[in-house]
Amino acid sequence: MATPAGGSATTDTLFKAASATGTEWGAVVKACLDELGAVEGCNLGFLYITDALAEHATSMVTLLRGVTGIRDWVGTVGIGVCANDEEIFDKPGIAVMVARLPPEGFRLFPVVSGDMEPLRRMAGGWLDKHGAMLALAHADPRHQDLAGLVVSLAESTGAFLVGGLSASRSEFPQFTIPGNTATMVGGPVADGGVSGVLFAPQVPVATGLSQGCTPIGPVRTITAAEDNIVLEIDGRPALDVFKEDIGELLARDLKRVSGYIFAGLPIAGSDTADYLVRDLIAIDPRAGWIAVAHHVQSGQPILFTRRDQQSAEADMRRMLANLRKRVKTTPKGALYVSCIARGPSLFGEGSQELALIRETFGDIPLAGFFASGEISNARLYGYTGVLTLFL
Repeated sequence: MATPAGGSATTDTLFKAASATGTEWGAVVKACLDELGAVEGCNLGFLYITDALAEHATSMVTLLRGVTGIRDWVGTVGIGVCANDEEIFDKPGIAVMVARLPPEGFRLFPVVSGDMEPLRRMAGGWLDKHGAMLALAHADPRHQDLAGLVVSLAESTGAFLVGGLSASRSEFPQFTIPGNTATMVGGPVADGGVSGVLFAPQVPVATGLSQGCTPIGPVRTITAAEDNIVLEIDGRPALDVFKEDIGELLARDLKRVSGYIFAGLPIAGSDTADYLVRDLIAIDPRAGWIAVAHHVQSGQPILFTRRDQQSAEADMRRMLANLRKRVKTTPKGALYVSCIARGPSLFGEGSQELALIRETFGDIPLAGFFASGEISNARLYGYTGVLTLFL
């Protein structure tokens, strides 16, 4: 999978990150500000909040903007957030990261929900002059055509996309505060579409995607399908092939595959390291078909994958090792978007995903959130972790 890397910074790039927990939003913000310390010269802020604090989104970002003097803020809400070596999952908390970047090295874009004209109005001149290598995107999972929206954003900007879908049991705020408030669309907090920040080639980055699953059989071909129902694989009843690939023990008790075995849909032009993981949502033992949470068609490749802690950790280490080979210097900062089905429920307690990142790249400032879907290279993924390093 091709991912952006390279470039050269034209200023003294700096990142700082902090996190805090608590039910009182003002105290939580103050704790992060105290941990950050001096932020002189920083010109971009990232803010991720857990959904328990979603109703205070506007107040928090307004306070951060006023105290730090940083005009531009991006971010969203998650079931969990993370910063440095701490995951805050399913409880009130925030993660903040501030950065000092070349002033022309980035440009925020507002929430857009289909028509990219607001983005072109705000960033068109900047895009024409600088071009975008990378876009950090936060999207509303309630949008009716998320996949199309993500593709449209990638095509409109020419950028490699990273990011994720907001995750919340209440509100779905996205922070979208560009410095020029006269051009803001929807105010400092909005929802309903996709927003984020574009990075020019002068801000060097490298990205990696961890699937969190391990293939358990060969890549096969769907030979008969209807909507999301796989009728035949390799000319045989789909369920027969499925049982063959998952093994005799699981095949004897198909109730055990739920949440453990998934369908993998390889992406054209890539190897099995780049595939979309989709849930198995129904099995008909009598008719011999299986249903997946994705539209499928005859001629499409398919494989089956196993998801457990061992598989997830092995794939995370693979992704990190590949990044380490490409990255020759210590990263200055990082963004990490992980699936809400990962984190403690998959890796266990102790912020294990962050521990693996720090084991590979050291004590680097990092911020991110646990999403209801992940974005990488203009595609929507599930059960994955997307790591972006600023070099």
